[in-house]
Amino acid sequence: MNTNERRRFSIKTQNPSSKIQTCSLPIFPIRILLLSLCSSWVSASTLKLKPPPPLPILPLPTAFQLQWQQGNMALFFHFGTNTFTDAEWGSGRVHPTIFNPTKLDASQWIRVAKESGFSRVLLTAKHHDGFCLWPSDYTDYSVRSSKWRNGTGDVLGELAAAARDAGVGLGVYLSPWDRHDPSYGDTLRYNEFYLGQMTELLTRYGEIKDVFLDGAKGEGEKDMDYLFQSWFSLIHQLQPGSTIFGDSGPDVRWVGNEAGIGGSTSWSSFNRSLSKIGGPVDPEYQQQGDPLGPDWAPALCDVSIRPGWFWHASESPKSARTLLDLYYKSVGRNCKLLLNVPPNTSGLISPEDIQVLREFSELRSSIFSNNLALNAWLNASSTRGGIQNSQFSPYSVLEEGLHSYWAPEECQSKWILYINLQELVSFNVLQVQEPIHMGQRVIEFHLEALHQDGVWKRVVKGTTIGYQRLLLFPKIKSQFLKLIVDKSRADPLISYLGIYIDPFTVLSDLPEEKPVAYFNGSQVLRSTTNNDSQSATV
Repeated sequence: MNTNERRRFSIKTQNPSSKIQTCSLPIFPIRILLLSLCSSWVSASTLKLKPPPPLPILPLPTAFQLQWQQGNMALFFHFGTNTFTDAEWGSGRVHPTIFNPTKLDASQWIRVAKESGFSRVLLTAKHHDGFCLWPSDYTDYSVRSSKWRNGTGDVLGELAAAARDAGVGLGVYLSPWDRHDPSYGDTLRYNEFYLGQMTELLTRYGEIKDVFLDGAKGEGEKDMDYLFQSWFSLIHQLQPGSTIFGDSGPDVRWVGNEAGIGGSTSWSSFNRSLSKIGGPVDPEYQQQGDPLGPDWAPALCDVSIRPGWFWHASESPKSARTLLDLYYKSVGRNCKLLLNVPPNTSGLISPEDIQVLREFSELRSSIFSNNLALNAWLNASSTRGGIQNSQFSPYSVLEEGLHSYWAPEECQSKWILYINLQELVSFNVLQVQEPIHMGQRVIEFHLEALHQDGVWKRVVKGTTIGYQRLLLFPKIKSQFLKLIVDKSRADPLISYLGIYIDPFTVLSDLPEEKPVAYFNGSQVLRSTTNNDSQSATV
């Protein structure tokens, strides 16, 4: 009976002209109401309610930190007078007319970024030499005084327009150290000058996703106090959605090196009070983060595709295989990769750099476009709300996105995902992700495989997962696997699991970071016993 039929039936039964006794007229609707209430009570009492999600654990990322992390990679464009003087750190005394990129095409830069899989780009709007790639009203040391576009050009403006049209996020680097402006060294005057320029960048060019700050300053330079807290407040006021990079954050921290390598243990939690921009840093702490840290400040891995940060005719780019190795050691270690690709003197990305980026993209696509676990049968040691609860089902780990995840029952002593690949499969890469909007939880985990001799053997072990963990190991062949969480800050939550084959990387060809069999924070273990399962080199 549809809605209209039910309505007509109700009207007919209450019509005084119907053949229902008069004394029963007021009683019949009451009976219907009582029956309806009883029926509702019975339905509610027999309905199995869903369990709520587990309690998040602090610290937690902001919405903009989540967006930042999900981007995985960004391109950095170091460009300016140094490009034309073959220098890395400019003196600030080079005449601005030297800047003249006659073929500059910001759309090409953005096209290269997007086609290579980079969702954001950052520009050195001002490097240490003080030369500005936009026509600043606070200095004559800018593109306005150059020959390029007869002094009417705006590199940042052209890049912002191209990025906006392509749907690519834009970020800016405004160097605190300025070797040209005479106010540098005067705390009050220079901080006012710097904030004036920062305001121009954040109010003229639409949405700015990233603001990059560092504390680089040469020895023997003038003493200078940067009023960073005022800077941070202004940036977040003018661009509430931007993430600010600095040695200690506030939103994104430096990984502690310029080699593009994250820590084999990598926590997004951090104690910002232990580090400051331009001050001494503990490289190990910067890389590893702090499981007890009160602040959420994930690590950024910055590295250049060439030996230098600015373009030099004598230098060549790294190979695509080298970039793939860096991808495992940055994106695969709960970090973001910021890869510098400097435009040349003509104002274009060089063909050899484009070729490497294209090959790098093809390598990643070849490896990660086919999750060998996508059609697997899954089970778990326990499931929050019981095995019939699809909300936290083990199969959630095959769905992309942070908000679907497997969750075990509370207070368990074992946390295991059982994976049946349905056939023998060769693989050598494990991908694991946590729903980091619920906090970073996993401390240690490992993968086991059932071998033909019927023995479960440990394949690889890792510490920390975070947004994403990629572990590379010698190729094995198996059908049955177990992902086991050994230690966790709270009930572990897994949002994604991937099994892949990388036919390009040969572990023996890669440089060792430590004098043991580590790669990407993973170790191939020998002759140990854990969780009642024999472990061996696989």
